[in-house]
Amino acid sequence: MSKTTVFEGPIGVLGLGVCVPNRILSNADLEKMVDTTDEWIVTRTGIHERRILEDHQVPSDIAYQAAKRAIEESGVDPSEIGALIYCTYTPDHFMPPTACILQHKLGIGSGLCYDMNAACTGFIYGLQNAYAMIRSGMAKKVLVIGCDCASRIVDYTDRNTCILFGDGAGAMVIGEVPEGRGILGNMAGCDGAGAMLIYQKVGACAFPMTKQNIDTKDRYMQMNGREVFKFAVKIVTDAVEAALADAGLDVKDVDLLVPHQANVRIIQAAQERFNFAEEKTVITMDKYGNTSAASIPLALDDARKRGKLKVGTTCALVAFGAGLTYAASIVRW
Repeated sequence: MSKTTVFEGPIGVLGLGVCVPNRILSNADLEKMVDTTDEWIVTRTGIHERRILEDHQVPSDIAYQAAKRAIEESGVDPSEIGALIYCTYTPDHFMPPTACILQHKLGIGSGLCYDMNAACTGFIYGLQNAYAMIRSGMAKKVLVIGCDCASRIVDYTDRNTCILFGDGAGAMVIGEVPEGRGILGNMAGCDGAGAMLIYQKVGACAFPMTKQNIDTKDRYMQMNGREVFKFAVKIVTDAVEAALADAGLDVKDVDLLVPHQANVRIIQAAQERFNFAEEKTVITMDKYGNTSAASIPLALDDARKRGKLKVGTTCALVAFGAGLTYAASIVRW
């Protein structure tokens, strides 16, 4: 197939793989580090524990394992993969792109490789990029990896942020799938007016790291939790409805809601809006916390292990993140 040939068949998931670090950071551990309690954390977020990178690890270590598992499940030879999209806000380095490091380690073909930063929305943005590439004929198979290790940029004296985030990685091989399956509808957007509601001030070109600021809190993630919460409660349902409209489907056609795992109260608001039963909603933040770009694939993997995700299951994937970015995709497994 040449690059100018539009592919008209169904496009979907050929393989899924995930990886989380072995180290567990529990609420009891955080009680010893910051002014908080297990009850306070669980009541406000639904999180009991999260996974954290070991000091000797880098994010691409777990990203590699997740990608390797996805490729193995897909049955695709790595050399057949025409593009690699690495979704993250915690790359190994500002340059080179972590995608290029992973391309070499995985033995992937010499096609497009790039890092994408859409924060917690990253994986769905990456999934939609992969879909567009294959539909346009630029690639036949695309590897999408979502990996974030917020433990490297979180202030463990700030209870408003450190209780929320965990580290993890998830990956999918995207390509042609049998008729009746695949990605059925998409929507994506951004409200840049809220860009500074979640930010890391120091470290990039606007505020380079200096002797004066290297030990200040400006090098850590900052978040206006109240405003982000208000944005998320509305955008989650709006995004799902828009993606369903693109797919020509209705809420009643959704078998499984797979939301970004940021806060259990945001998910509960979506359940109420859609009148979704709890068993039709995937919640994994209790054991992983908010894993940012890895959140969606980790949730899908968990649902599959629990028997909730099977061939033919229609899923609504939805996420939001710094930017403020947001996106939703309707996928029939």
